[in-house]
Amino acid sequence: MNKTVLWVVAVVTVLVLGVGGGLTAALVADDGDEPTTSAPTDGDETDTQDPEPDPSGDPSVAGPVPEGLEEYYGQQLDWSDCGGGTECATLTVPVDYEAPGDGDPLKLKLQRVPAADQAGRVGSVVVNPGGPGAPGTTMAENSSGYFRPQLLERVDIVAFDPRGTGASDPVDCLSDADLDAFVAQDPAPDDAAEGEALTEEQDAFFAGCVASSDDLVGHVSTVEAARDMDVLRAALGEEQLSYLGFSYGTTLGSTYASLFPANVGRFVLDGATDPTLDFRENALSQAAGFQTALNSYVDDCVAGGDCFLGADREAGLATITSLLDSIEASPLPTDDSTRDLQIGNAFYGLITPLYSRDNWSFLDEALQQALDGDGSTLLLLSDLYGSREGGTYTDNSLEAILAINCLDDPSFIEPDEVPAEFPAFEAASPTFGRVFAWGLVGCHGIQVEAAEPAPEIRAEGAAPIVVIGTTRDPATPYEEAVALAEQLASGVLLTRDGDGHTAYNKGNSCIDEAVEGYLVDGTVPSDGQRC
Repeated sequence: MNKTVLWVVAVVTVLVLGVGGGLTAALVADDGDEPTTSAPTDGDETDTQDPEPDPSGDPSVAGPVPEGLEEYYGQQLDWSDCGGGTECATLTVPVDYEAPGDGDPLKLKLQRVPAADQAGRVGSVVVNPGGPGAPGTTMAENSSGYFRPQLLERVDIVAFDPRGTGASDPVDCLSDADLDAFVAQDPAPDDAAEGEALTEEQDAFFAGCVASSDDLVGHVSTVEAARDMDVLRAALGEEQLSYLGFSYGTTLGSTYASLFPANVGRFVLDGATDPTLDFRENALSQAAGFQTALNSYVDDCVAGGDCFLGADREAGLATITSLLDSIEASPLPTDDSTRDLQIGNAFYGLITPLYSRDNWSFLDEALQQALDGDGSTLLLLSDLYGSREGGTYTDNSLEAILAINCLDDPSFIEPDEVPAEFPAFEAASPTFGRVFAWGLVGCHGIQVEAAEPAPEIRAEGAAPIVVIGTTRDPATPYEEAVALAEQLASGVLLTRDGDGHTAYNKGNSCIDEAVEGYLVDGTVPSDGQRC
């Protein structure tokens, strides 16, 4: 998920979407696909054995407390009611782990949903929705959309806004008006002048991050967020951390596991990313993933008969490409009197429903409207993608994703190098290839460097780590889950045969029972199990 023009935010909760034309419905993350088989492909299910804690240091810490961090690791959380059956607290962490005594500490927002059955409670599960940049506390606020009752009954769901996001000292890079223009710009320039203009916008973005944010903008790396999770583990009083991460949350989880393998408890990484891909390989992987999802969407339309896009896949894709070309040439009017549908918004409006098969009906509505000359629903979907509501942005996810990704890996190419990439990217995605190729300039202008490099992803000595991939996942293609499971010394691959992004709580009982069986009961799925 690094370094493309896409600000990929996992949409895996229940969102209420008011759609143009009078349609109002829930945009949900439930694909409703039952498993093709629930039987393991090899071996028997076994119970995990948590690693023995190191007796040195604080008793709540599996390994010794890092020097200079004793105060942070020894803190007690003060939970208070914050409505909706949730509790809130603040976790204090250093801004810079290399110099923990310098400056004021950072306050991270926490929110938890206590286990419904406190007598049968088995512990806490820390969760992350992805992004990077998404405020994690939305998972507590919308817990019934993310998690099934079988999990909510037995564990405390503990969510947090990672540093630089949500209410945890959010980085700020652009005004709302400038962010509107940034999102609406053409993501695939047609000539050198447009390419230079896009690069200048990227430079201005990162200059804005430095000018509008405090020193934290240089300390929002995944490594530092993973270190925050270990402080959180200790503050929760857990010897090992149990964790459920989605999409980018798997990058965060695999980083944590590699930094603190002895502290890994029951880990599930859903919609996994391959951390060994460089920025170009990652962009190619995502381009192919979104093309696969779009192909599936068009195939489904054709299979239903009388498809408004065309009689076959080729015709349907041609219709969509022609529509995008026409929007680029002449933006469409919308029901927002202040904004037309620009090509950038059209792109994000197109990819947003591809995250979940159940959202394809919204894409039907949006494309049919656009073909009739009305861009309202595509604009609405673009706004949903960017957390824009009522004329403003409800969080900083669009800014944080670039700030975090480019701190993790600041690689980029110059705009005059992009055309040479077109053949490879168009082979991966005839529809989206040039957009992803231009995404390779995305970190142009980055002004800060990470304080610590990412570790090798291995996690030798960790408890079993369940890695889940979905065969037609647009944002984190299945092959990345296979790769991560192989890289992790204790990786266990679990496969969902289906469409959409991530697997848990998508209507596949085989996946759901495997995830809950591990997080609640410690039963490790068989490596290679398919659902």
